[in-house]
Amino acid sequence: MSKSVQDILDMIQAHGIRMVDFKMVDINGQYRHVTIPAENFSEETMKSGIGFDASNYGYAVVEKSDMVFIPDPDTAVIDPFCQIPTLSMTGNAMIIDSPENRPLAQYPRNIVKAAEQYMQDLGVADTMMILPEFEFYLFDQAGWQVDPCHIAAHVDADQSYLNSAHQGLGVVVPKQKNYHIAKPFDTSFECRSEMCMLMKDAGIEINYHHPEVAASGQFEIEPQLGKMSHMADATMMIKYIIHNTALKYGKTATFMPKPIWGEAGSGMHVHMLLIKDGQPVFSDDAGYAHLSKEAHWFMGGLLRHIHSLCALTNPSTNSFKRLVPGFEAPVTVGYATSNRSAVIRIPAYAKSPDKRRFELRNPDATCNPYFCYAAILMAGLDGIKNQIDPHENGWGPYDMNLYTLPEEEKKKLKGLPTSLEEALCALEKDHDYLTAGNVFPEALITNFIKAKREECRKMAAIPHPAEFEQYFNL
Repeated sequence: MSKSVQDILDMIQAHGIRMVDFKMVDINGQYRHVTIPAENFSEETMKSGIGFDASNYGYAVVEKSDMVFIPDPDTAVIDPFCQIPTLSMTGNAMIIDSPENRPLAQYPRNIVKAAEQYMQDLGVADTMMILPEFEFYLFDQAGWQVDPCHIAAHVDADQSYLNSAHQGLGVVVPKQKNYHIAKPFDTSFECRSEMCMLMKDAGIEINYHHPEVAASGQFEIEPQLGKMSHMADATMMIKYIIHNTALKYGKTATFMPKPIWGEAGSGMHVHMLLIKDGQPVFSDDAGYAHLSKEAHWFMGGLLRHIHSLCALTNPSTNSFKRLVPGFEAPVTVGYATSNRSAVIRIPAYAKSPDKRRFELRNPDATCNPYFCYAAILMAGLDGIKNQIDPHENGWGPYDMNLYTLPEEEKKKLKGLPTSLEEALCALEKDHDYLTAGNVFPEALITNFIKAKREECRKMAAIPHPAEFEQYFNL
């Protein structure tokens, strides 16, 4: 049930709230915030909003950059990480117009809402449900230095096999043997359990948490299926809770896709399904893997646009160090049942009609979740509109281990982009499916490409320590 301004005032009174914190999202999908004393919060705050400079958030707007942030009372939660009692809300960015404000089209939350509205206007579905899986590392130490004469990074997890010579108690995990490992090796169990309890307190239901494959501190938390717009907000809150709880336990969390060479990378696989009039759109007992023609067309749209999608779902140079063979990361443009080497996987365990779905395996949590989820929906809708059949286009189903195919057969497969620059070039050429229905503004795509290309240029110009090993003595 939606909360009213009075509900917020009642929360402030009941919990002795002293500060009200407004969390906003920048173009990279990172929280920024502004805080006011609780006694200053009123109905006028909800109506007139909080002023901010959109240009400092990375949004290039033709209008004046002074915007207002309008809080969404339904997102109100008590922040567990503040010593001073603090109520937190996120919301939407608006352009100051007369007589009424209008949504800033580039603001991530507004884009998700526009994508959902576009889906409804097409009559395809009422709701998109998604389930993102959050893989991350917990380190006991992390540091880096990038100076003209000193380029280095250091991470360490006490449980890692790399510490077997000096760990002291011998409680270490062998390389790539961390998956579901139990205590005493699972040293961060209480930390992750507290993360999950805090997520539930924030209105985010959790399926489970567990150790992931990499021995040097990799883990996963999986929430339950939820409406796309809710899960976009939840993704921001989940990352916020993981980062802050880790610090409470003397650790540091990272969603960096490939923080350790030779260990498994961290992704954010996104499960998805559509609902119309309370009925599942993707279910059909007669279809391949019990999926409907609409589900296959949706997959076709994802695979047709996967190269440009990668710019939004994998928007870091480090992302493409994860998307390599040998670590269960997807590298092949295709779909299959229970096959982790294809970019789209249909989980065999989702058997009931209301749970039949598939997952896109390439995204990672360096993305702006609002852009990522909205872009996935727009690509899928384009597939349904144009009835893009993935089988007819030669994208599978690949019901075999693609890593172990003979080399001649591997050459016939199409792969994902191998760099962020390659993905940005694809986005530059292929983004009409995103601008359909005015969901993604052209100015946002242009600005995003420009900003990310500058990141690529910066990263390419910095010498890498491995280059010294390779070239120093030539």
